[in-house]
Amino acid sequence: MPARTVSAPKSWLCHNRVDRRQPILPWNAPDEVARLSPVEASRRYLEHLMGAWNEAHPDEPFTEQRVVLTVPASFDAAARELTREAASAAGFPEDLTLLEEPQAAVYSWLGDMGEEWRRELAAGDVLLVCDVGGGTTDFSLIQVAEEAGELTLERVAVGNHILVGGDNMDLALAHHAMRKFTDQGVSIDPWQSVALWHSCRDAKEAMLAEGGPTTHMVTIPGRGSKLVGGAVSVELSRDDVQRILVDGFFPSCGLDAAPATQRGSGFQEVGLPFESDPAITRHLAHFLRSHAEAGDGESLAPSHVLFNGGCLKADAFKQRLLEVLGSWFEGGPEIRKLLREEDLDFAVARGAAHYGFAREGGGIRIRGGAGRSYYVGIETTGPAVPGMPRPLKALCVVPFGMEEGTEIDVPGLEIGLVVGEPASFRFFSSGERQSDDAGASLDSWGEDELVETDPLEATLEAESGAEGGLVPVSFRSRLTELGVLELWCVNSQTGQEWKLEFSAREQAG
Repeated sequence: MPARTVSAPKSWLCHNRVDRRQPILPWNAPDEVARLSPVEASRRYLEHLMGAWNEAHPDEPFTEQRVVLTVPASFDAAARELTREAASAAGFPEDLTLLEEPQAAVYSWLGDMGEEWRRELAAGDVLLVCDVGGGTTDFSLIQVAEEAGELTLERVAVGNHILVGGDNMDLALAHHAMRKFTDQGVSIDPWQSVALWHSCRDAKEAMLAEGGPTTHMVTIPGRGSKLVGGAVSVELSRDDVQRILVDGFFPSCGLDAAPATQRGSGFQEVGLPFESDPAITRHLAHFLRSHAEAGDGESLAPSHVLFNGGCLKADAFKQRLLEVLGSWFEGGPEIRKLLREEDLDFAVARGAAHYGFAREGGGIRIRGGAGRSYYVGIETTGPAVPGMPRPLKALCVVPFGMEEGTEIDVPGLEIGLVVGEPASFRFFSSGERQSDDAGASLDSWGEDELVETDPLEATLEAESGAEGGLVPVSFRSRLTELGVLELWCVNSQTGQEWKLEFSAREQAG
């Protein structure tokens, strides 16, 4: 029943153009269908997981465990805070830890390798984690260094939230199958199209599996009273599946390739911001170039690649990615695939468990910190111009890589804080500007350099006699152990403090 099915709640959590606390899912469902918010949908499946644990381990309650909850690396601070909020509402322990999924994949490999991982990686190596799941694609880079004779791992780059994955592949096969039905004179209605989509997913997984069949029958029910007798079928071949999916989603391209864009209609549905270009290899090229530019020309070439995500169970996809990477860095050292137990359905969960073990002193930890730089929008002064907003500056308050559990005083001039009346506070983030220090002030920036995250509408309590005025403040930033970013505004004259969180909260703390 597709009209009653909530899909992709995690992707909705990081979509800042909708109110994620409002009941909006299933998106575009009929009026009679009850809706849930993305936060409530997340709470429900987290609550189910907790109930499953307690059923299996009645003498070891879930609330007494050390819980690690994984999120996409591309989740911004607001999406992380909303995830934490959903977990808290589900009854999860308040001291849970959020871990990026590509990092969890690396921890899974570390757990498989034990101490042998040091024979595989050496100082100076760069590990590319390529994670292609059902709905999204994530890229991360892990740098290997040496300190006091010991190898260290540090996450140095995180890609954007790319809405391309297995769902797109299933849909591509469904369109191919639909043309075959049309050739047979069979017309497919919207209800049957959903069944076809799911049937094509089964066909993809079967034929791309090791030792899978060379053909697979795709069957969908007919309409009317004789559903079984009226079923219709077409046959898909493995060659067609590989051609459509490998060439369509992992095409050969140059390192200078960029994701294609298309001019959209002036009127569009407000839904998830799916990518115009499904070519994962072009998104990967853009990610590596952006990292090199952000790192003042650091080498683009990874030395190793770790594959993760259900889609990359297929050897054809992994082989094409290795071929494309090799063509980009031809003449250099061969890019090696890290080998591990091929259980990609459970790698992230197993890696999260190994991370919990590492936190207790049982193994090496990956240094991560903030995966993006964060900025506040500062309205400039000057004469008003009719119809034109005042120019905005962006002040860096959290630099890339700031470690969890730390805080910094943001240097720079004092800023006027509006108190005692409603005000809108604007926040921005960047995965590309990795060299900006706290206190860096930007007068202008490229279209894709900064992404605006959730504005915060709030009325901050005024000190006596300061209602409706400006209070001179300096900033202090704190990154909690959960990865939640807090911005403290400190009155330099009286010492009063106000806390703003990078989230979609209705009121400031």
